[in-house]
Amino acid sequence: MNKIIRIIDANLNRGREGLRVVEDIIRFIIDDPDLSSQIKSARHEIIDIAKQLPINDDDLLSARDSVGDVGIEIRSNSEDSRTSICQIAYANIRRAQESMRVLEELSKLYNADVALKFKKLRFKLYDIEKQVFSSLRKERGDI
Repeated sequence: MNKIIRIIDANLNRGREGLRVVEDIIRFIIDDPDLSSQIKSARHEIIDIAKQLPINDDDLLSARDSVGDVGIEIRSNSEDSRTSICQIAYANIRRAQESMRVLEELSKLYNADVALKFKKLRFKLYDIEKQVFSSLRKERGDI
């Protein structure tokens, strides 16, 4: 199970990090306190849901192997180049959605109710994505 916990750890980090990037774009560029609050809440929801798994912080840290990660050098062309704030927001909200899907699937090994909560959060992120891009389109002249 240690390797499964490693995947969970990576996706908890990926989801929170992706949402943090989007949150800061909405907070500091778009200046939308309501949407910023929704994103912050979703980021904290990841943590709250994860606490319901029979995995603690020590388990997550013990499973982590950043140095030995074979994927650290694998890159896509788009990953190293962003030409707009919209592209950055898009890549990061999608990163968070994808990580919720991984967490949903792997949580089924531990607790079906937790898996369902990650699924609901993923769908919430789809709605947030729509709001983010509506806000970014309105501000496009400034960014």
